[in-house]
Amino acid sequence: MRMSRIFLLAAVAAAAGGLVYFIMNGKAVSEEPVSGQKPIDEAYDLIRERAVHRVGPDELVEGALRGMADVLGDPYSTYLTEEEAAEHEESLSDERVGIGAEITESRGRFIIVAPVRNSPAEKAGILPYDEIVRVDGERVEGRTMKELLRLIRGKEGTDVGLTLFRPDEGRHVEVSVKRAAIPQKTVESRLIERDGHTIGYVGVSMFGEKTAEEWEAHTKKLIEGGADAFIIDVRGNPGGYLKSVGQVAGSLLRPGTVFAYMEDADGVKEPLETEAPGDEEYAGKMRKIKTVLLQDKGSASASEVLSGALKDNGRTFVVGTVSFGKGTVQETMPLSNGGEMKLSTRKWLTPSGSWIHGKGIAPDLESEQGPLYGIPSMPVDGRYRPGEYGEDVGYAQRVLAALGYDVPRADGYYDEMTKKAVEKFRDDLDLEPNRAMDREFFRALRGKIAEHQADEGNDEQLQLAIGYMKHALKTGN
Repeated sequence: MRMSRIFLLAAVAAAAGGLVYFIMNGKAVSEEPVSGQKPIDEAYDLIRERAVHRVGPDELVEGALRGMADVLGDPYSTYLTEEEAAEHEESLSDERVGIGAEITESRGRFIIVAPVRNSPAEKAGILPYDEIVRVDGERVEGRTMKELLRLIRGKEGTDVGLTLFRPDEGRHVEVSVKRAAIPQKTVESRLIERDGHTIGYVGVSMFGEKTAEEWEAHTKKLIEGGADAFIIDVRGNPGGYLKSVGQVAGSLLRPGTVFAYMEDADGVKEPLETEAPGDEEYAGKMRKIKTVLLQDKGSASASEVLSGALKDNGRTFVVGTVSFGKGTVQETMPLSNGGEMKLSTRKWLTPSGSWIHGKGIAPDLESEQGPLYGIPSMPVDGRYRPGEYGEDVGYAQRVLAALGYDVPRADGYYDEMTKKAVEKFRDDLDLEPNRAMDREFFRALRGKIAEHQADEGNDEQLQLAIGYMKHALKTGN
């Protein structure tokens, strides 16, 4: 039987209807009681005998389990079917089987954002902005993202056929992709040279199974490269395993330092203390290195544990915005039907005893990003003229305004001022003179977003963190 797992992850659980809160074992109609509660047994038999919509006993049990979790009123507690439990565990694992492509949903269409480098998708010739139309001959129109991913994923080494619409060429293409195990990297790093200082940048996207190992490998490499300070970036990090964040905190704090408290339903607090990494030379260097931590409203749960641990222990300076504010710990426990019950079983508190649930952790220095840096590069397409209305027009209006063009509205109505901004944008980028938002226009718009976001100088929060670190290194504070 699988052991329960403790993790902290910000994800809103889907509420599903059930009967009422109870435990059932899924017996046939009237064969024997399915629970120890008479009203539940009666409802179960009535549904099985008389409901016009036929539902199997397993589905009834699973619906009831979802209802039992739902009645708690906690978005982080839910019932997971066997398949959902496997998918959830895979999302935090160090690899998953698939084709290696980032996919987004836009206006009911599934668009390839980008294939992962050296992935099966890249090798098969899949390109950014390709639209997935069919998977193994099955149309994906009307399906959810979860349903699409289930169609694409499969056993390692097997093939999946994709029908793609390539908008830049105006045609459909057929590709066959061999599924493979795709490593899930959660840590990235690089060296930043500024005014004679070498600062190590470490980005942590989530706290998965192997995050602590990745963290140690990256930080060792940065130190070997001459880094005399670190910028730790947990912006957009939704959390993950508590063990992983504890190991990362343990590399920066002295052994035996409290990095968080766990509090149970009775209010009993348990301190969580750091353990030193096995490499003593590495541990000694890590405890001395200066750090700045970057966070935003997408930094949640386990990433907030790290922020609170380092901030309360005077080990870092936090730059960015107030974090998400998730102060509960979930534990998954296996059930006899192969599913799992994911429950919030404890609160977690910062070393100073603060419960940040619903409040978040405030930065030491607040900084908002520029408007264009936070706008996603959406795979919009189509053709719009003055006087027309559309969601894609509203998106273009927001991007144009962020680029500095005079567009006072963003409601999707293509008015006279929007027309002038489009004409000026087309002229500035040497596009064909035109008043329309067309394929060429949207392609150029995406290019400007990508160009802006690829320029590190436009990341205002990062630049502020670098400036603070330069000052700290110069003054020795």
